[in-house]
Amino acid sequence: MSEVTETITELLQSIGLDTSYRTESLTLLEKGESRYVRDFKLNFSSTLTSEHLSAKECALLGLSVAINNVNTPLTQYYTKYAEEQGATAADIAEAVACASLLASNNVFYRFRHFTQKDKYNQIPARIRMQVMMKPVTGKEFFELMSLTISAVNGCELCVNAHEDSLIKLGTTEERIFDAIRIASLVTASGKVIY
Repeated sequence: MSEVTETITELLQSIGLDTSYRTESLTLLEKGESRYVRDFKLNFSSTLTSEHLSAKECALLGLSVAINNVNTPLTQYYTKYAEEQGATAADIAEAVACASLLASNNVFYRFRHFTQKDKYNQIPARIRMQVMMKPVTGKEFFELMSLTISAVNGCELCVNAHEDSLIKLGTTEERIFDAIRIASLVTASGKVIY
């Protein structure tokens, strides 16, 4: 067994996938004996740890991004990991709700931002957002999840608004940066595991 195949096997076992599992991307990396496989494995494992976020928060961020990216294997993995870290069914449901709500908000507010027309800013959004009012995960963490989804979805207006809210809530820039780092790595993981 080559070193690359061995690393893939270890990665798949850690995610809870059968060691014969392959996507087209994973197969191409394996065939090419790509050195990236080692980086990929290390990057994936680093989504689980942070100096500024709890393991439960890392798991819920990973779950929210996996849901946003419509990635079944990663959704299952981060759901299980979140449960192992003490996340309740309500916490998990809120990570899902955040991904769904922010997907709509990011499309809507990005459109307003792109067009730069006052008329569109005067028309009510008519998007229900009650989950944001009293989130079970807390206002600060819900804002953090919202920021990560907005960053993944590329909504400049939403990224700036959520980052500003977090700073006003007393969140450190290091905590924000780590959340974005995790979101970027979960998104990258989804290009290989899907």
